Amino acid sequence: MDAATASSSAATPVSPRPYWWKTKDGDKHCLAVYRRHYSHRAYRDGRTVSQFVGPGEPFVLRNDPREPIEAVFVWRKFTDDCIDQRTGERQQGVNCAVFRNEGSARSSDLIRQADAIAFACWPDRRHYTYVDPARVASEIPGYCFRRAGWKRCGVTKGGLLVLERLRKATDQECLACAAVVK
Repeated sequence: MDAATASSSAATPVSPRPYWWKTKDGDKHCLAVYRRHYSHRAYRDGRTVSQFVGPGEPFVLRNDPREPIEAVFVWRKFTDDCIDQRTGERQQGVNCAVFRNEGSARSSDLIRQADAIAFACWPDRRHYTYVDPARVASEIPGYCFRRAGWKRCGVTKGGLLVLERLRKATDQECLACAAVVK
């Protein structure tokens, strides 16, 4: 590659390849990754966990099933009992219930792609998640979400950070990522 080509390609942003594949709650490979997520809870009576999303409308994403499992992203549309401090009402929108990346892909890129997919499925819904600052290794809890355009919007009574992402007009460019799972 000559210098002119190198400089022009360096200036052109390149979208990451589509990463996510739709799967189901109970995918045994996703369940294994979920067990390593800080939100995992075992049943007190010793029952085996076979599904991990919880009630509501789940949308489970994983990396290419032909490759070793590296990442899981779970969207869940449900009636959330947590109160939004700004409105005094229940949290509204689609909840990122689980995100875990154990691979080499940049987490913020994976979150952006998952956002594009969720906006294709629920175009009028806000995205939100909870982050437990005491259970993440980062000095900046939710850093990968913040790098993906999410904003802090509150704290729960239990001390979890609430992060959200609202759809922007520029998100139309990312909808090509959603074609992979449709």
